Amino acid sequence: MIYDAIVIGGSFAGLSATLMLGRARKKVALIDAGKPRNRFTRASHGYLGMDGKSPEEIKAQCLEQLQVYPTIEFISAEVVSARKGNGGFVVNLTDDRQIHAARLVLATGVKDKLPDLPGLEARWGISALHCPYCHGFEVSDQPLGVMHSHFVSSHQAMIIPDWGPTTYFTQGLFKPDRQQEAMFAAKKVKLESSPIVELLGNAPDLEAVKLQDGRVIPLKALFVTPTTLMASSLAEQLGCEFDEGPFGKYLRVNEWNETTIKGVYAAGDMAHAAHNAIYAASGGATAGVGVHQSLIFS
Repeated sequence: MIYDAIVIGGSFAGLSATLMLGRARKKVALIDAGKPRNRFTRASHGYLGMDGKSPEEIKAQCLEQLQVYPTIEFISAEVVSARKGNGGFVVNLTDDRQIHAARLVLATGVKDKLPDLPGLEARWGISALHCPYCHGFEVSDQPLGVMHSHFVSSHQAMIIPDWGPTTYFTQGLFKPDRQQEAMFAAKKVKLESSPIVELLGNAPDLEAVKLQDGRVIPLKALFVTPTTLMASSLAEQLGCEFDEGPFGKYLRVNEWNETTIKGVYAAGDMAHAAHNAIYAASGGATAGVGVHQSLIFS
């Protein structure tokens, strides 16, 4: 089977790209392995019209709406390799199928690399959080913490007090200058230098953190900034170029979300320095329109 486009990854970015291509009546295959970055959280926020719904519910609703478009084919599988070939691209699946398309859209996302802290992974996306705009409202007016794990952690500690009383756990790795001390004081941020050594409570919920000096500090949520890695090696296989962002590398794309490899487009967290569900959907729409127009004008 030869498609106009293959979209790899079926979360917000991939679904959005597929919608644009389906509406353009292009023959498109949406391939999804079912392992989105947001699978650890109970609800997605900040996505206009979908706020508060679970990622699974949003995906199910999107897939139902995509059924209207007869040129879309859904394939549940993992892509193991992709390369140029036959005037377009060749994609190999884990079930030994091989499919071809004139264009590719990569929406395989990123994965989080968490600090090594007992109890963190079991709470990730529920009470151990990375984005206050995604999850802050739900823990408002309760004791909150920020753990120093990244150079942006001090910035995060400045903004979290808008959601609740905040303690910044510097882990003994960060010492504020006078200007920062004044800003923390103005925001009533407590500074704690003794490192967190363990998260306490019935996971995935959080009740408190245990410090190296033996003290226990009650907390409802702990904000942690992870670094990110590509969730798939396909972009590297295809020879796409990357830029370095604050959290990890991301794909270099143009105004239509085409990568440095002609005919390969990308969207979502893997192609944007800032990560958010609605950013991903927007990028997917851009990529879908870009693919369609490239089929006409290239």
